[in-house]
Amino acid sequence: MKVSSLIRGKAVETIGPNASIEELTTQLKRHNVGALVVQQDGKIDGIVSERDIVRAMPGNLESLPKLKVRDLMSTRVLTCSEETTISELMATMTEKRIRHVPVVDSEGRLLSIVSIGDIMKSYSDEVNEERKALEGYIVGG
Repeated sequence: MKVSSLIRGKAVETIGPNASIEELTTQLKRHNVGALVVQQDGKIDGIVSERDIVRAMPGNLESLPKLKVRDLMSTRVLTCSEETTISELMATMTEKRIRHVPVVDSEGRLLSIVSIGDIMKSYSDEVNEERKALEGYIVGG
């Protein structure tokens, strides 16, 4: 199965690098997501997650409201294509210990984002389908 099956009809939320941390947390909450792609002028500048906010807190609680998304975001963004297999992406996310991967087209334009939760749901659905098929085989045989 390919990533394309996970992103059908799934919108991706973005934020600009100059947005405030308040704007960031408001968007995360509003869209009920754990990460936003940081984008300006149509190119991916980074990715910022709840984890980035938490990591910025120690020693910075007073200055946190003054920070911008660009101060927290990860600039080394791993991406995948629609043709990437789910098993390949799961292995990469596990190895790199990342929870969100933007999906891009052949020109690098943002199409969607896949979370580890999306992958685990897909895996769980696949296992359940296999279980049902095996039960049907056993009962029918």
